[in-house]
Amino acid sequence: MIPAAPALRGEVIAMVTSTFDSTFERIANWRDVLVAYTRAHDGVVTAASLDSLVESLVRHEFGREGALVVGAGFVAHPQFLKDAQWHLAWWLGTTNTFDSRGRLQEVRRLEAEENPRADNFRDYTTLEWWRVPEKTARRHITGPYVDYLCTDEYTLTLTMPVFWKEIFVGVVGADLYARDIESILFPKLKALGRSGTLVNSSARVVVSSDPNCEAGSLFRIPGLSDVLRAVVASEGPASGQTLDSGHVVIACSDTSLSLVIDPVT
Repeated sequence: MIPAAPALRGEVIAMVTSTFDSTFERIANWRDVLVAYTRAHDGVVTAASLDSLVESLVRHEFGREGALVVGAGFVAHPQFLKDAQWHLAWWLGTTNTFDSRGRLQEVRRLEAEENPRADNFRDYTTLEWWRVPEKTARRHITGPYVDYLCTDEYTLTLTMPVFWKEIFVGVVGADLYARDIESILFPKLKALGRSGTLVNSSARVVVSSDPNCEAGSLFRIPGLSDVLRAVVASEGPASGQTLDSGHVVIACSDTSLSLVIDPVT
């Protein structure tokens, strides 16, 4: 196989970055509105008022032409809302087939169990899409993973922390189907001239031009995990780092994703 030209690498990085940045920009706008609303009400926010605000924000995204978002909303810190300890203000879009037997539906609110004594209650503060933004105060991409809470399909969840008066009050985010991301990025990866694999910060495959690398599987290369930890810590190596195996690892801006390019064979 021929080497992957630097220009082609740059095109892949640019497409990955733009694909996720466009969604993160909308999430940041939602965050700013939520913070402004919380400030205007001096931090006294109810579940009902939050639901109304969040629904008005995310409905526009579901109706936008070419939108990738299949679910979106805000998940509250257990001590944030005055009338609900646990609350997910989360909506599912028309292309989200969760609990619909494959049929498309109208935009609807996710019916999640919020009673901690119920058998099917799940503590969302233990999940990656919550834990990492809370710990790092930065945006994060979780997955691909099978999201049994919101989609029942391989999903990428993009989340961003929300602070009010420097207090962490929850996360705002969006779900994307992994297959939609693959359809966008695969052709560009295929054009590299040698196998390219996009991985998350845990070395799980997001999309790959290698038929042996399935989405959600671990990409096992000696030294890769150490490089990915450095990427998360310092937003590098932006220019690429070559592992002992000959694989080249390049960070995709601050998406927390990295492109791994196979050695020349």
